[in-house]
Amino acid sequence: MPSAPLFRKLMCANRGEIAIRVFRAATELGIPTVAIFSHEDRVHLHRYKADQAFLVGKGKNPVAAYLDIEEILHVAKENGVDAIHPGYGFLSERADFATRCAEEGIVFVGPSPQVLTALGDKVSARRLAVECGVATVPGTKEPISQAKDALSFVAENGMPILIKAAMGGGGRGMRVVQEESELEEAFKSATAEALAAFGDGTVFVERYLHYPRHIEVQLLGDSQGELMHLFERDCSVQRRHQKLLEMAPAVNLDTKVRDAILEDALQLGRHVQYGNAGTAEFLVDKEGRHYFIEVNPRIQVEHTVTEECTGVDLVQSQIRIAAGQSLADL
Repeated sequence: MPSAPLFRKLMCANRGEIAIRVFRAATELGIPTVAIFSHEDRVHLHRYKADQAFLVGKGKNPVAAYLDIEEILHVAKENGVDAIHPGYGFLSERADFATRCAEEGIVFVGPSPQVLTALGDKVSARRLAVECGVATVPGTKEPISQAKDALSFVAENGMPILIKAAMGGGGRGMRVVQEESELEEAFKSATAEALAAFGDGTVFVERYLHYPRHIEVQLLGDSQGELMHLFERDCSVQRRHQKLLEMAPAVNLDTKVRDAILEDALQLGRHVQYGNAGTAEFLVDKEGRHYFIEVNPRIQVEHTVTEECTGVDLVQSQIRIAAGQSLADL
């Protein structure tokens, strides 16, 4: 007799290729799948890749439809969904969504609300890194609420600076400021873009590093407290803070630097008792010094690079961990 599926039904609260990726992983695990779609996505491929699909956010704009927590949960409950995978973007780093899932008896396929609160906010993540001895890029200790709040940081650290969204990822809500005269406009556009993309316009300031290497570490942890890394990816080739090319392993990265970055990623992950999949990101300057910048507490667009190198199916691993399996089981 085949074993029972890990969940009765799994919904992906997202769209596009990540929803299709989640449905493939769930189907391979024998789990029935549920899609949601906005009115504009009514003929989008992802709705046809699931066993069932339902319209959400009728009358709302396309982004708002995928951010409507209560309607998504209503659809899930009405249709016997007991697990939701958030994909990336939209609700994937929202602790309030993970909390509401738990309140409704639905498993959130990702880190706990406590971890999302701690690491989903990049300002909080920086504080935690400092607590456990992981070096960070110099930046404001708290979010800034208006452009002039950055001036004291500029006075101490000089230009250029980076105004950066506290929530989300993917290069959204980031603006490089070369001159003080650019500050006001950069602040307005960064906060507006962050609010539109993530539902949160909070930003902070970092020193801008010229042409650093961008190294990220894939983490995977279970609910029993075990945490591992699946090595690094190099995503230094970017345009407008959007990654264009990923490679693994990182080419010509000094072994000592690589080992130190991997250990720092684990150190921070253990500090917050990280569970499920996530990515710790670092910058490496021309002198070989590395700095922690953020954790993306979710699956990454580029997770497939690590899958190709390691043979580990990260999305299936996410689902199995969410169902209570350990790294040893995997």
